[in-house]
Amino acid sequence: TTAKYLFVARGDWIFQYDINTLALLGRAEIPAIDPAAKKPAGFGKLARARRARRAGAEAVPTPRALRDLPDLPEPPEPPEPIISEPTIEEVALEEEPVSDRKKIRAGRQKRIQPIQAGLDWLAKHQDKDGRWDADRFMKHDEGQPSTGPGSATHDVGVTGLAMLAMLGESSTLTRGPYKANLKRAVAWLQSQQEDNGRFGTNAAHDFIYDHAIATFAICEAYGLSQSKQLKSVAQSGINYLESHRNPYSVWRYQPRDNDNDISVTSWCLMACVSAKYWQLEVNQSALDLGASYLDMVTTPDGRHGYTKGGERSSRLPGTHSEQFPNEKGEALTAAGLYCRLVLGQKPAQQPAIPRAAKLLAAKPPKWSKDEGTIDFYYWFYGTFAMSRMGGEDLRTWNEHLRAAVLVHQAQEGSASGSWDPVGVWGDIGGRVASTALAVLSLEAYFRYNSLIR
Repeated sequence: TTAKYLFVARGDWIFQYDINTLALLGRAEIPAIDPAAKKPAGFGKLARARRARRAGAEAVPTPRALRDLPDLPEPPEPPEPIISEPTIEEVALEEEPVSDRKKIRAGRQKRIQPIQAGLDWLAKHQDKDGRWDADRFMKHDEGQPSTGPGSATHDVGVTGLAMLAMLGESSTLTRGPYKANLKRAVAWLQSQQEDNGRFGTNAAHDFIYDHAIATFAICEAYGLSQSKQLKSVAQSGINYLESHRNPYSVWRYQPRDNDNDISVTSWCLMACVSAKYWQLEVNQSALDLGASYLDMVTTPDGRHGYTKGGERSSRLPGTHSEQFPNEKGEALTAAGLYCRLVLGQKPAQQPAIPRAAKLLAAKPPKWSKDEGTIDFYYWFYGTFAMSRMGGEDLRTWNEHLRAAVLVHQAQEGSASGSWDPVGVWGDIGGRVASTALAVLSLEAYFRYNSLIR
């Protein structure tokens, strides 16, 4: 893929599609390669034609590979938009010729507007030094300030989440509407990296969450931007994760204390998988032991437990468990399922995968303060996992995600474009984290997220 086109090679043919509409723009037979030749047949003509088109020349002779093509079936129409039901105008748009690019792009823009509104809110609430301030973000508001502060100790983590949301939109350090925001965020995280590779301090007992999320974001920023200057920063973050990991096991709050849990481990595994994808140095044993740990905490019905088989999500002391009953969702099953998938496990080979997906489909997103079902963390992991699973379970999940998330995006005042931090962990991550996780979910829901591969 490029910014404009999708190329698909199938058999002896390559097809070129518009990246926005999936309309077929052209097709060409892949030239046979003569082992004795320096270049494949037709290479020079194709290259000259491309150069001429870039230079704006007209009446360029069409290379033979593009002439006299056999009649092939047109590609199927792109699927119905999955962010919102089509409006009357969008239905009418379907009847327009595919060549009417402006109208089609306008329709697509309307569908992704909630994502852009969320990203714009995040961009407006970034500090000049590059961080997102978890508890004092409202200092950027004009008029009545936004509500919903998070914990002052988690600026590193929420900065990483905001970065991931912008990277998911396809912005990088070199292109896209949020490249300047990403550059500042990267610079700030780099300034917070200690000599041992850790992002931020270890003052909070759960500091490893912040480091793992920041490392994941830095690895993606490095890979998507191919920034040589960022490579050592990303590698150092991964090296700290390895030094923190328990011998012959996975991760939890403190380094090498032989305590493990799936919640911390899932973020660490995502950072390691990202680093490996972008060809950084990752200890393969960490990934293998992560897969083994997932098996250890998974029950036969597919439920993934917190520290042992089937154990539900943790809650804070006091009334937190009454406000958010942990049996209302499957957050840890969602985290475990997504980790299994990014580790390369296949549903046909691992029975826990389809069983876990069924558990998620049985408890899809639901916005209910009274029932305590609001959980952006769960919805983020669940949407990423279901996007990889596909099928009827994905359709069920997406229908409920749309109803839960889109309707409750703030539309007025300083909070416009964001989401109220009224979910399970809203008091910790605040409005910044809730908005970033909601945007990430919608990006995956729209199949528009650069982080899903």
